Amino acid sequence: MSYKRILLKLSGESLQGAQKYGLSTDVLQSYAEQIKAVAESGVQIGIVIGGGNIFRGLQGAKRGFDRVKGDQMGMLATIINSLALQSALEDNGVKAKVLTSIRMEPIGEYYSKARAIEYLEAGYVVIIGGGTSNPYFSTDTASALRGIEIEAEVMFKGTRVDGVYTADPEKDPTAVKFDRITFDEVYNRDLKVMDMTAFTLCKENGLDIIVFDMDTVGNLQRVLAGEPIGTLVCKE
Repeated sequence: MSYKRILLKLSGESLQGAQKYGLSTDVLQSYAEQIKAVAESGVQIGIVIGGGNIFRGLQGAKRGFDRVKGDQMGMLATIINSLALQSALEDNGVKAKVLTSIRMEPIGEYYSKARAIEYLEAGYVVIIGGGTSNPYFSTDTASALRGIEIEAEVMFKGTRVDGVYTADPEKDPTAVKFDRITFDEVYNRDLKVMDMTAFTLCKENGLDIIVFDMDTVGNLQRVLAGEPIGTLVCKE
């Protein structure tokens, strides 16, 4: 299956690589090379990155931070990650723009659908940082929202796991992977693909999700080429 425009959701925690915190230049370089290969094939790429390698608002709330302040700190973490990926992409000769959901020029331009699509059509990789700009919403929800807004045909959710399983494969060795599963079946089985707000947004707006392992080099190109890796979550 060929796509013209995709939304790629990247895990912030994956960016820390083997470290326990922060940014791994090796992971950034690997991601940049994979994204470059896809961009050069003519696919338009919007990206949303989490901030869990730096700060996660929900964890902060458990440590005594005000939840709203904690989520705002998490939003800023996603922008740090967005700038890091932009830098890695530009080092690899890829045109990239960071748009932010919170006004903070000159760090990034203020996000709007029209501006994002304008850059995508001009050949830029567009990285959208700052989450939804609202507390109590995850970066999964931000990626669903931005994917729908920029009229992406599919959301690629790059994780450390190579798809959706009947149970957590890191905890249950008998877990079985799905090649394809419907939104309703995910609900019925209570599987954790992403948080419920994000998942419902995708379902109600017809944005299919492909969950795959982004940390295996070349997987992004393989998924785009239609190879049967990862799991497709769709309506039917």
